[in-house]
Amino acid sequence: MDAKVRVHGHMNGLKTTLLFALMWAVIMLIWWATGGSRQTLGVYILIGLGTTFFSYWFSDKLAIASMGAREVSEAEAPEIYQIVRELSARAGKPMPRIYIAPTMSPNAFATGRNERHAAVCCTQGILRILNARELRGVLGHELMHVYNRDILTSAIASAMATVITYLGYSLMYFGGGSRDNREGGSGGLGLIGVLLSAVLAPIAASLIQLAISRTREYDADEDGSLLTGDPEALASALNKISYGAQTTPLRKTAGTQSVAAMMIANPFSSAGFAKLFSTHPPTDERIARLMQMAHEMNGASLQSGGAAPYSTRVLR
Repeated sequence: MDAKVRVHGHMNGLKTTLLFALMWAVIMLIWWATGGSRQTLGVYILIGLGTTFFSYWFSDKLAIASMGAREVSEAEAPEIYQIVRELSARAGKPMPRIYIAPTMSPNAFATGRNERHAAVCCTQGILRILNARELRGVLGHELMHVYNRDILTSAIASAMATVITYLGYSLMYFGGGSRDNREGGSGGLGLIGVLLSAVLAPIAASLIQLAISRTREYDADEDGSLLTGDPEALASALNKISYGAQTTPLRKTAGTQSVAAMMIANPFSSAGFAKLFSTHPPTDERIARLMQMAHEMNGASLQSGGAAPYSTRVLR
């Protein structure tokens, strides 16, 4: 248990770069279709950058406040402290602050601009339904979000999605292109571009943001399970959390909706078409991946003659 697990990514940088490139391509497509002015585009880019900085720098405070969570001492939550201290040490990383949110909807999330200014928050609901082994699996997942710098990625994705959405809306209400273009022969293209922007831009922004969120969840599932050496525990926890979130969903507010993408499972009840826009991959797929991972890890342990309860396999 003293061996440290080296934290490394799953080509996260390349995946995120490609998704961000797609976001910028959407912005440029809207720009081309509507013929907007260079000055207006500059304003939206500045808004996006400002939003990104604010979201990144104050992400922990905003998320914690949105959930009404409070920081707890080790005397108040000894089990959480013990697990987080152990896993942080295994990763060779600083220990984050610990918070508990006063809601019975079972969930957990990590936030903070970097690993030295990070926080892990559990709801009262998740502490009620999970055993110690399952809670360890959840906390391993959340710690990997911090150590993989997913908070920065999410902040940038959210800011760029906001730019795309409001660019589309503003062009709908105020029109696109210069006055000469609107009065000239290209007015038809400008009108079509404005309509397409208003309808398609928010959808495109949401889908790209969801793609970023979903790929990060899969990576955190795998990395967190490698950190704990116990993917079955996380699979069991996800099954309980998913059921609990459906029977006791989190109340939707502007604040809780902004934190939803950070949580380990979708905190809101969703069905039918709404599932297409879920910030999380399907729970059954995540569980299937984790069980396959457990099978592979158990097979490797048997071949090596090991019998340790937790793996010290290096994260890729």
